[in-house]
Amino acid sequence: MRNIMFVLAPVMLLAGVAVADAAEIAAPSRVKIAVFPFELVDFSAAAPYVPADEIDREQLRLSTEEARRLIVESGRYQLVDTGTANEQIAKVVPLRDCEGCEAGIAAGLSADQSMIGIVTRITRMEYAVTYKIRDARSGGLVDVQQTDLRMGANVAWSRGARWLIQRRLLERPQ
Repeated sequence: MRNIMFVLAPVMLLAGVAVADAAEIAAPSRVKIAVFPFELVDFSAAAPYVPADEIDREQLRLSTEEARRLIVESGRYQLVDTGTANEQIAKVVPLRDCEGCEAGIAAGLSADQSMIGIVTRITRMEYAVTYKIRDARSGGLVDVQQTDLRMGANVAWSRGARWLIQRRLLERPQ
């Protein structure tokens, strides 16, 4: 009986390793994505008179955090830290106007894709939330989605970001 255990133990160990390796091969690899901070573009009539304030900046931060949280929790993506590129980002802000330069920054961070989020203020009660995902190597657009918010305040921006990530990004086939 003892000899059987000495023979079976290594066999069982090798079988376990083979099953783990097969599961790892079968599981799709996670896409490395650099999610840059959401930005505000204000087209409202008040824009020349009422600049973005701390409340707006906080709502943009919360929108970014919500998008990042959902993306990580999905298990489909691996978040790449964009904090190490803050100096580079500061040179081209706003990223929404740099014609895809965020993809190059993401590539420099070893990401597969880049994502920027844009909150467009149309009026003080109407907003659009958009995300753009680019291939970090080519800079080509992978996905662009938008949702509109009516009769809402800036506290709804993170809700718009959540809806976009859940209903557009994560529902699309990988």
